[in-house]
Amino acid sequence: MAYAVIFSLLSILGACYAHNITEILSSDPSLSEFNSYLTQTKLDDEINSRQTITVLALDNGAMSTLTSGKPLSVVKNILSLHVLLDYYDPKKLHSIANGTVLTTTLYQTTGSASAQEGQQIPYNISVLEISAPIIAPALLTAAGSDVNLTAVLDKAGCKTFASLISSSGVLKIFQNQMEKGITIFAPTDEAFKAKGVPDLSKLSNAEVVSLLQFHALSSYSPVGTLKTTKGKLATLAPGGGKYDLSPTTSGDTVTLHTGVDSSRVAGTLLDSTPVVVYSVDNVLLPVALFGESPAPAPSPESDSPSPAPSPEADTPSPASTPASSPASAESPAGESPAEGPGTDADESSSKNGVAERKSSTLFIAVVLSVASGVISLVL
Repeated sequence: MAYAVIFSLLSILGACYAHNITEILSSDPSLSEFNSYLTQTKLDDEINSRQTITVLALDNGAMSTLTSGKPLSVVKNILSLHVLLDYYDPKKLHSIANGTVLTTTLYQTTGSASAQEGQQIPYNISVLEISAPIIAPALLTAAGSDVNLTAVLDKAGCKTFASLISSSGVLKIFQNQMEKGITIFAPTDEAFKAKGVPDLSKLSNAEVVSLLQFHALSSYSPVGTLKTTKGKLATLAPGGGKYDLSPTTSGDTVTLHTGVDSSRVAGTLLDSTPVVVYSVDNVLLPVALFGESPAPAPSPESDSPSPAPSPEADTPSPASTPASSPASAESPAGESPAEGPGTDADESSSKNGVAERKSSTLFIAVVLSVASGVISLVL
């Protein structure tokens, strides 16, 4: 199905590192509804967190028709198709070879853009007003607040977490919060098997409940919001600051810090406004239950007593050279310490890379066709 879209370029183009889409759109009252829904769906945070982007804006009349009778989650899906992860202005549009180009929209990313996007590209933001919305029938259904949370978790390899929230009664707490907005960080099954995870059977029922509530926020925070959050996030666990999370961002990676440990936000399992569920690599351990981060464990070398110095060590030999480690003194003749045993292993170890996880992304191509100021967008 093709959609002919007549556009006009707003006199709003950015050329600095940071931008605020709501401020940009506020200069045009005819786009106030579009601007409002970007804020309600938290798409404004996702737009603001990216460097190179084009926003296809709809006027108030088009937005009124678009949003009528639709839940917020469906509106978000549709508006995500109106955010292109590339920069387009009239000059670039009219220079497209054969009048057609494939581009990626924000919807395809589902909150997780690839590591290459937005890097080594000059910063640009463009806002184009279009005459009609882009509609994909598959996006017109929403999961809603009655989503089967345990089924989502089981399917994503978070069965242990699903079992714990069910047996402890925390599932009911999460379900009651869904209509108001909730963000859940679900540790994978492998996370519960990791070294250093406390024995949960030694915790009281109340402590287990607090631990599980610590894995949720009482608000809807999609990836864009997490990436732009400064400061701490209050969780559902009662107890104030000792149950807060501190997010940090590096590129497109968000890491949650608890004061005891930290975990990467590994993926988005469900994003249906106002509910979002993520998988995380580690179990989040709150300070209130497990104290501050422990000091680093001493190395094996420091555990064994140092040999007592020999009497000869007090009188240096004229031919001796300064040496602070036993390894230097014990090197075979003709072999320097740098060539001694263990060096090859260290070098080999330092060259071992960490395999980068890659996830396949479903790409929906939006085809922009330009002819005499008319764009045809084909889904």
